[in-house]
Amino acid sequence: MFEIPKAAAHVLDRLEAAGHEAWLVGGCVRDLLLGRTPHDWDITTDAWPEETLKIFGACAVATGLRHGTVTVVVEEMPLEVTTYRVDGSYTDGRRPDTVRFVASLREDLARRDFTINAMAWHPRRGLADYFGGKADLADGIIRCVGEAEKRFQEDALRILRALRFAAVYNFCLDPNTAAALYREKELLKRIAWERIGSEIRRMITGVGIENILENFADVLAVPIPEIEAMRGFEQHNPWHCRDVWGHTVQAVASSPPEETIRLALLFHDVAKPLCFSRDEEGIGHFYGHAAAGALMTEKILARLRMDNALRRQTVQLVERHDLLLQPQDGMIRRWLSRLGEEQFRRLVAVQRADALAQTPGKTLDRLERLKMVEADMERVLEEGACFSLRDLAVDGRDLMAEGIPEGPAVGRELRRLLDLVVENKIPNRREELLKEIKSQ
Repeated sequence: MFEIPKAAAHVLDRLEAAGHEAWLVGGCVRDLLLGRTPHDWDITTDAWPEETLKIFGACAVATGLRHGTVTVVVEEMPLEVTTYRVDGSYTDGRRPDTVRFVASLREDLARRDFTINAMAWHPRRGLADYFGGKADLADGIIRCVGEAEKRFQEDALRILRALRFAAVYNFCLDPNTAAALYREKELLKRIAWERIGSEIRRMITGVGIENILENFADVLAVPIPEIEAMRGFEQHNPWHCRDVWGHTVQAVASSPPEETIRLALLFHDVAKPLCFSRDEEGIGHFYGHAAAGALMTEKILARLRMDNALRRQTVQLVERHDLLLQPQDGMIRRWLSRLGEEQFRRLVAVQRADALAQTPGKTLDRLERLKMVEADMERVLEEGACFSLRDLAVDGRDLMAEGIPEGPAVGRELRRLLDLVVENKIPNRREELLKEIKSQ
């Protein structure tokens, strides 16, 4: 029915040749049924960890004996092999305190989070689906296995996992699962920040993210309380037909599924409630919200333990999201120089999505201008214009040969030369640049 890697087939065959039962399980089965290529291949078996280690010898590593997991490496491909088990209590709300190994595949699958992840498959025996996972996949439903409250109480991260799966696959939550998720949402306060951040990063690029942001904002507001002020905050501005959160949701949904762009859009207006004022005509304004939002975004992403590069890029986009971009070569070269090509493209994408989420018909000129900016950027890039230090016709060694002392002075002079080239005040030719250095 499915093609699986030779390494996975080899592990299944070796376990069964030794007298044990073994199945592919969990996410890889779900992805196979969806016609997707799995990222990981997990195997469940009635063999105890010590037996798995003995069967595979030097190819096996005891990576989680306490929970019954052995990693088997075949042709440089790691596969997790875990013994059938049932879990004990979860006092930390994340992992079971104890596990008990069992001989029943059904018992093992019953402990798992969602029906779509609680299936097993074998090349000869086919699909083992005791909880309706295949039907839920076909119907686009995220449903807990067994009692939903218990599943979330065992591991609160499952609350965000449910939203992430719904966003990535554009599925809906089963009503009982959704109700339990709302009731247990405060349990998210027990989860490590880096785990929450990881789920949000994966969730935000999902095709179904609009539904999640729209219908589960109060759940997301547990780890990101800054969201709460945005909900229902009317903008009182003709350019906006939605409240701040409604505009944010639409902007995210209107953008390409790239995490930096979508995180920037998620927080681009986070400071609007703090910066709100109304003029004598009652029109709402948000002076300084981009700069204030950048500071808030930095704090949020740091709290969520997101890496420095992602934080820096996202904060930069929030800070510049309302920058007036014009289809002028000089301006385009300056921003390509300051941001780099990739980040400048992100900024255009952020501004386009922001405009698409505003009052229909009010932003046609802005959208047309961004289209022209993009076209001019492509032309500037095709012409090979100089907008970064690596494009300069001289480098640090040339400057030191002209007597500039090694150290920060070299960097400052290179930056000055680049600015002159970007501004079209001097051509990017070696002899012209050396002449400029000597003239100082």
